[in-house]
Amino acid sequence: MGDKVTGKIEKGAETAHERARAHLLASAEVKRRIAESCLEEIVAAAEMIAQALLAGGKVMFCGNGGSAADCQHIAAEFMNVLRQDFQRPALAAIALTTDTSFLTANANDFGFEGVFARQVEALGRPGDVLIGISTSGNSPNVLQAISRAQQLGLQTVALTGSTGGKLASLAEVVIRVPSNSVQHIQEAHIAVGHILCDLVERSTFGPACAAQSG
Repeated sequence: MGDKVTGKIEKGAETAHERARAHLLASAEVKRRIAESCLEEIVAAAEMIAQALLAGGKVMFCGNGGSAADCQHIAAEFMNVLRQDFQRPALAAIALTTDTSFLTANANDFGFEGVFARQVEALGRPGDVLIGISTSGNSPNVLQAISRAQQLGLQTVALTGSTGGKLASLAEVVIRVPSNSVQHIQEAHIAVGHILCDLVERSTFGPACAAQSG
């Protein structure tokens, strides 16, 4: 008969509390390094997005796996609102990761590498912004999407890990999270996404919305 499942985490050389604490401190350290080394790129990306939105454009997001979820999360913040104390109109944002019918049809017919580029062709307009999220910076479908976006006159931003991968030499603005841990990179990407939304909505709508919310 198998061992009884207790639901308790066994203590070893490193306890569960120590592992949890180590993870949180390492994640916090990554964000501290972002504050020291990535602010110029974050502000540049925010300015690019704000200008596109003010000109009637939109921002689109693409990525795979956890990064696909990040795309949906960040796009939702733009479309809805980041903070309840800053009420403002909706911002045009699309996650290219959510249409399962298109994604499965296109991948089945032509392969997975073009699923984002095809949507950029259909939905992108000159002056729009495409944000590609890839912890490695080497996701083939994100690379194709960024390349196609540039061919069509879109502006491009990449969120990557420390090396930047192939995206580093392709996107106009590259925000490289200074870490090689996929977990910590993804955690940081969400933080960067929140910062971008905050900076964009503040620069787009200014203090009037904050006053109205108060």
